[in-house]
Amino acid sequence: MNSAIKTLLFVIVSLTWGTTWLAMKIAGTSIPPLFATGLRFLCAAPLLLLALKLSRSPLLFPQGQRTFQAMISLFYFAIPFTLMIYGERWVSSGLASVIFAMMPVAVLCASIVLLREKTNSVQLLGLTIALVALISVLLRESQGAASGQLLGSIMLVAAVVIHAVMYALCKKRCCSVSVLTFNALPCLIAGLLLTVVGWFTEHPVIADFSSHSLFAVVYLGAFAGVFGIMCYFMLQKRATAFQASIVFLIFPIIALSLENILYGRSLSFGSLCLICPLALGILLTLFGNQLNQRLKSKSQSAPLSSQLDVINRQHRT
Repeated sequence: MNSAIKTLLFVIVSLTWGTTWLAMKIAGTSIPPLFATGLRFLCAAPLLLLALKLSRSPLLFPQGQRTFQAMISLFYFAIPFTLMIYGERWVSSGLASVIFAMMPVAVLCASIVLLREKTNSVQLLGLTIALVALISVLLRESQGAASGQLLGSIMLVAAVVIHAVMYALCKKRCCSVSVLTFNALPCLIAGLLLTVVGWFTEHPVIADFSSHSLFAVVYLGAFAGVFGIMCYFMLQKRATAFQASIVFLIFPIIALSLENILYGRSLSFGSLCLICPLALGILLTLFGNQLNQRLKSKSQSAPLSSQLDVINRQHRT
């Protein structure tokens, strides 16, 4: 039963994250980006607050961390998600998902810079492979593309970097709050802020909103923003770190496949070939520490076995 639940959670999270990028693309077709992102958070916030109340989790961060809670509203929700939906105006949803799959690599870089976190040669090798592969993909896809694609790619990379910095700052501040406390109030604040700013700067015409865009916003908020988060949280509790992290390798494949099936668009053959070294680099970044420890333990056990052989020979003589 536990194995079946883990498999179901893994499938749900992979499908949710894989379809998010296409939904953002659809949402932005008739709804201005700022306003669409604000509506997305306003759809998610009431459900998160209800779950918060049912679980009896605190609404606010502990004393001394509440300024940081406000920073999360701005730098974890408002700015990165706005950059994502703006970036997808010029970048395909498939390429956007590939860029965001670099999150583990970006988190490692942020941890090294901000936390002075120790790393090893295996992780650095993975980081290098992943960065070279991603840069190669972006260069290939920018050849002959519209001039705005470079700007869109920069926006998406910036969103990944900002998210990674916030993850590292959470580790530095030892924010051990529940997932609901982390998301509920910052999501509501970001939703209100973006909706108001979008209303006065983008002047959205509600009559122009298509049903597809509205459905995409509701899907992003109510399903991906709440159900997806909760399923990933439960997956992390039930599965090993390796099993949960494989999601980062699966959801770009789903996003690329959906875009190809629905719109007949895909990355170039060369870029698709580079997905393999990109995935390898991400895996080495995620689990380089464990791999390095195993290699060390094997190298330490070899001299020990040779010493035992010497002792045994001396004993026989």
